[in-house]
Amino acid sequence: MTSYIKTDIKPQTDQRRLFFLGSSLKDFEGLPKDVKEDFLTGLTIARIGGTPPNMKPWKGLGSGVYELLEDHHGDTYRAVYTVRFAEAMYVLHVFKKKSKSGIKTPLPDIRKVDSRMKEAQSHYEENFKGKGKR
Repeated sequence: MTSYIKTDIKPQTDQRRLFFLGSSLKDFEGLPKDVKEDFLTGLTIARIGGTPPNMKPWKGLGSGVYELLEDHHGDTYRAVYTVRFAEAMYVLHVFKKKSKSGIKTPLPDIRKVDSRMKEAQSHYEENFKGKGKR
């Protein structure tokens, strides 16, 4: 599963290690500058155990999975991440919401988050020897 890891940003002090799965790093890099800066701030706060102001729980996967939300010029952007693991934090999916049905998240995005959560679990177990959840 490590082939899915695009980058590993090493922590400073007590921060979790940060991993981007699948295309999430490329998608993150393609965001508008203001959105990228706000998401980076939110991810940094989450890495040290804080609660970013633009965060809400991601529904469907239980505790420890969250999304950062940012509106920019009429578009809504999301970054879904998990903090379920003691030593690592995974960015599962970064996307511009394109739902035609109001606030509902499109099914392909939900499936991508579900799949990458399984990848995160496998990667953590392989690379951190299953040291457990936080």
